[in-house]
Amino acid sequence: MAISISATSTVFDRELAVAGAVQLAVLGTVSAAVGLSPLGWVAGLVFALVTGLLLVSHDAAGRARAAGAANQVTLARATLVGGVTALVAAGASGPQLVVLVAIGSVAIALDGLDGYLARRNNTVSVLGARFDMEVDAFLILVLSVLVCRTVGPWVLAIGLMRYAFVAAMFLVPRLNGSVARKVVAAMQGGLLVAAAAPIWPLEVAVGLAAVALVALAWSFGRDVWWLLAHRAELAERASTLT
Repeated sequence: MAISISATSTVFDRELAVAGAVQLAVLGTVSAAVGLSPLGWVAGLVFALVTGLLLVSHDAAGRARAAGAANQVTLARATLVGGVTALVAAGASGPQLVVLVAIGSVAIALDGLDGYLARRNNTVSVLGARFDMEVDAFLILVLSVLVCRTVGPWVLAIGLMRYAFVAAMFLVPRLNGSVARKVVAAMQGGLLVAAAAPIWPLEVAVGLAAVALVALAWSFGRDVWWLLAHRAELAERASTLT
């Protein structure tokens, strides 16, 4: 069993190494196509490095469980998010902004495919689900930084809300166990990419970002209300599991 886990975790590590090479290719392609400043390169490479270090720090059994087609899709999406991060750090404008919107759109379009493949291939894992969630959250954060430049700093609340909720879980343990709102998360990314597209008047971009913020606030508010209202039930369930 130990040999099997070690071999499969090696597959995961190989997939991660390939993704690192793909990330370099994405950044190189973007740089050749529309230019990429040194700050953009640093941001993209740091994103890839931190992502890789966090993934390999997970235990071998967790990496073994996550390896496969679903993980490859999530890694591919992560390389696209790295490209978006680099362009935002480079102050994307003009052709860079067009490329950013295209890359971000593909990353969002692929969201959900990894989960489908994990369920179909019976490779659903804690690491895979968490990785997928963090890729979504970071993409939304980076896009909110981009959109806030034209719409206003209040858009940052969209990207920071999830991280604020995670921080709140440490302060209020009863908030642990929130149900992920996958549809709402995907909608945030789509609305923010649309708001960033250089084809709308400012009023449309403001409206799109406002819809994203209201939907996210409603989603998190519903989660908080449900968790606090059912704290006794959740505590009993946790006690039963232990």
